[in-house]
Amino acid sequence: MIYDALVATAVGMCAAMVLIVVLVVSLKNGWLDLQGYSEPNELLGESVMYKTIIQVWVGLWIAGFFLWFWKRGGQTLGMRAWRLRIFSTNDEPVTWGRLVLRLIASMAGLGTLLVLFDVKNKQSLQDRVAQTEVLKLTKEQNNHKSW
Repeated sequence: MIYDALVATAVGMCAAMVLIVVLVVSLKNGWLDLQGYSEPNELLGESVMYKTIIQVWVGLWIAGFFLWFWKRGGQTLGMRAWRLRIFSTNDEPVTWGRLVLRLIASMAGLGTLLVLFDVKNKQSLQDRVAQTEVLKLTKEQNNHKSW
């Protein structure tokens, strides 16, 4: 989780930087109204609307990071380092809908704490809800060439 949190933070910072640069350029060139502020940074720092837009934008990029990696190979970068992979418990392909459900049920990582209390199944909340499981791979299975 720590590995993925670091990568997700970097993704979020890059996404925020790109949007903020676009907004500042748009505001400086008059494509967007400064709403009485003298500088774009003042407006971006005070406006609830712009703050919300930036936060939603960053959140979508972070969610996209997890969803894309889970769909493409069943592993995020952190999961790959620890040889963990998401599989379906009912032998059906893991669909985008199930992955979105898994992301929401994870509650930003808090759903994983259920593993500590579920001694029998060792399953997180997100895995229960999305009907997935995380399995540890061998070194050979974790080799991306075997996908």
